[in-house]
Amino acid sequence: MIGVKTASRKGAFLCLCAITWLFLLFLLSGCRPSPSPTPTPTKTPKPPATPTAPPTDTPNVPPTATPKPTATLTPITVQLPTATTTPLPTPTSSLNVCPLTGEEVSDVKVLERRPLAVKISNFPPIVRPQAGLSYADVVFEHLSEAGLTRLTAIFLSKDAEKVGSIRSARLPDLEIPAMFKAIFAYCGASGGVKQRIEESDFFERVISPDFGHSGFRRIPSEGKAFEHILFSDTQTLWKIAEERGLNERQDLAGWAFSEEPPVGGSPATSIEILYTPKYASAEYQYDRQREAYLRSIFGEPHRDELTSEQIAARNVVVLYANHLETDIVEDSTGPRIYYSIEIQIWGEGRAIVFRDGRAFEGKWVRSQRPDMVRFVDDAGDPIPLKPGNTWIQVVPLGFEIEVD
Repeated sequence: MIGVKTASRKGAFLCLCAITWLFLLFLLSGCRPSPSPTPTPTKTPKPPATPTAPPTDTPNVPPTATPKPTATLTPITVQLPTATTTPLPTPTSSLNVCPLTGEEVSDVKVLERRPLAVKISNFPPIVRPQAGLSYADVVFEHLSEAGLTRLTAIFLSKDAEKVGSIRSARLPDLEIPAMFKAIFAYCGASGGVKQRIEESDFFERVISPDFGHSGFRRIPSEGKAFEHILFSDTQTLWKIAEERGLNERQDLAGWAFSEEPPVGGSPATSIEILYTPKYASAEYQYDRQREAYLRSIFGEPHRDELTSEQIAARNVVVLYANHLETDIVEDSTGPRIYYSIEIQIWGEGRAIVFRDGRAFEGKWVRSQRPDMVRFVDDAGDPIPLKPGNTWIQVVPLGFEIEVD
């Protein structure tokens, strides 16, 4: 009996242990924390969903602001036609008005030819007076090496029986003939500049002894070195262009003209541009009777050999452009080597237009290579030039001029 009781007690004890173990397992399975991390990893990517909402919402905001563009566009649309259609002559609408001077011509045939760009010396003083400058529609003066200046004269509406002295090209002449779609006449160039001209898009329009072309003549003069006695004339150069099949009317629209000056401006009867002391200057004094600026160099009247009269400009434009010294050697004969200067007349920059004894601040614009350089105010509207010729004085950025 004792043995049976002991066995039954052991069985009861084992049964109780099994029940207790099962009860513990049941409790543990009900409190397992494994599901709780699930929300954290699943929800963490969702914060990026909140930032993505603003981009989708922000585009919806401008539609509410659409009235603003409409309001600004309305006045511009009204102003643009008056600014562009009234003063701007075009080859198609004003067949008898020169697009470079805004003046009517007596013989419309002169406008059926291509402009001429001729490189003209301006140093040493013995080269003055030059021939033909007062017959040019536009003249650019720019710095070359050693602080000297050189001229590029543009002819279209008038003929000159003698032009020169004709000198060597510089880097700015890669831009000026391009914008005027002109024939380019010059003599001589450094190796680097000559190569650039040969590779240019207007090389077929070049007339130069450098490439064996005729059309030039030496006219000796006492005291003048050999390089200062080369001349040509507009009729000869246009005849060569005709023979090459290049002498046809070009689209030169871009300049606005008006007899009446724009509103505003400031008094400017005297302009002094000192490029380099003792070597290069340009001075203008406004003459009310002639309604033009009379040009001088270091106080001496700048005259034209053909007329013996002082050169007069209806408009003077000071054009500020970036000047960059290149590695092209222009002169290595002296103690110092002088390099060619690239003048970047593309894009836009500051400009001052002088006319009628007043100065008008604005900017010049040339967006693409074939474009004429244009002169506009802060609103982008053309600053009208006075009908007549224009001298463009190209100066470095930040250059100081004196105006009274």
